[in-house]
Amino acid sequence: MPAVVAAPGPAHPAVSAPGDGAAPQVAHASADPSKWGRVDADGTVYVRTADGERAVGSWQAGEPAEGLAHFARRFDDIRTEVELLEARLVSGSGDPKHAATNAKHIKESLAEAHVVGDLVGLAARIDYVLAHAAVALDKAKHARDEARAGSVARKQQLVEETEKLAEESTQWKVAGDRLRAILDEWKTIKGVDRKTDEQLWRRFSKARDTFNRRRGSHFADLDRQRATAKSRKQELVEEAELLAESDDWGPSAGRYKELMLEWKAAGRAPKDADDTLWQRFRAAQDKFFSRRSSVFDERDAEFADNAKKKEELLTEAEKINPASGDLEGVRAQLHRIQERWEEVGKVPRERIRELEGRMRAVEEKVRTAADAQWRRTDPEAEARAAQFRERVEQFEAQAAKARAAGDKRRAEQAEAQAAQWREWLAAAEQAVASR
Repeated sequence: MPAVVAAPGPAHPAVSAPGDGAAPQVAHASADPSKWGRVDADGTVYVRTADGERAVGSWQAGEPAEGLAHFARRFDDIRTEVELLEARLVSGSGDPKHAATNAKHIKESLAEAHVVGDLVGLAARIDYVLAHAAVALDKAKHARDEARAGSVARKQQLVEETEKLAEESTQWKVAGDRLRAILDEWKTIKGVDRKTDEQLWRRFSKARDTFNRRRGSHFADLDRQRATAKSRKQELVEEAELLAESDDWGPSAGRYKELMLEWKAAGRAPKDADDTLWQRFRAAQDKFFSRRSSVFDERDAEFADNAKKKEELLTEAEKINPASGDLEGVRAQLHRIQERWEEVGKVPRERIRELEGRMRAVEEKVRTAADAQWRRTDPEAEARAAQFRERVEQFEAQAAKARAAGDKRRAEQAEAQAAQWREWLAAAEQAVASR
């Protein structure tokens, strides 16, 4: 019984690798299958290769031309796959290493591929793709090397700037802020090898330590430690008071925790200033968390109400019966429910998986029913089964006629042929039922 093979999609245009000229052209085997192979009298299908003919399969049902066309379409499928690899390489959307691996696999499989087509041309096209992949891999390596060199150069610049600040700067806050910014940027720079990175980091760390020692000595000499603590706490209070009006709940709450740690690290200011600043800091913090609690309570109530609405929609959706016969009506009903579902809004985090899972189950039920309906009504499979059924009936009629005429030999031959076609009919009907 002939296999069902999907027709290949349209071929991609030929591409050129840099400096290599146009890609080798490979003919569509489907355009003239007999040019590339043949089917002998017993149904064996052969493909012509550079080393002579090679058997690639057998065709017993239908005309020989149909068999050649079947194996030619298989060849065209492989041809299209190679062209897709090539097109992705040219456009830059494909991974060169992945493309090379796939191309090698396809080339290795050609020696035993059950196809009819220009195998020599296709092998040449694959070699072209492999050459293009090698060029792309080399470019990617070059790009990585350039990126690494750029990263090393940038970290070198940051180290030199840090060393200059450590030795010369007396603007302690500005320099300290800049060092923090340098550190933040440093963390974003990737691609430097470990040995070089460690060497640069040691220089950077040493320069930071030098800066910190100089700054500490300066403040100690000026006996401004308490004044510095007061100034720092003033900054923390001002930031805390600004954050008190923030609606960016998560980051702001995290920043309050950081501010508390920084407050403790600032040291003690003069007592009267320290107490006043602390009261302002706590008032700002309490205001923010009170606002956040109020908003969260309101949001939680809204989310809980949304969950109830989605439960009601699920109750309606789970009553949908795809087996009712009106599949289009069922899909329209589900679509209306889905639109209302999206309009409802968010639900509590702990309910998301449960509710979404139930809705996906309904959607899957409808989708499965739609797929099953399509498979049952596949005209090509039905036509094939009808053709086999007709042949069975023909041979059964021949057998009955031969027996009526007393020709036992002809009757047995016709019955054997009818039995063979009956097996093929059963297989075709089973394929229709199980699609």
